[in-house]
Amino acid sequence: MDNEVIVISAVWCPSCLILKKHLKKLKEEYGIKYTLLDYDLDDIDEYDVGKKLPVIICNDERLIGEKTYDEIVKFLKGQDAL
Repeated sequence: MDNEVIVISAVWCPSCLILKKHLKKLKEEYGIKYTLLDYDLDDIDEYDVGKKLPVIICNDERLIGEKTYDEIVKFLKGQDAL
């Protein structure tokens, strides 16, 4: 994978907990590498994240909110990240 994938989530976000399971599966199936940033603890100002989490950023495109595993795979394939 050549494209950087940034994931912004928070420990208090139920959708982010679901995303973590999807990320684990993506790592196992595709070997995806990503940077995980915490909404509350990390400096995320440069990403201009709104209030809805989680956010997956790749090639300046965003996938926002709770998504299924298949929706995430489709997004990342469209960004040439898988």
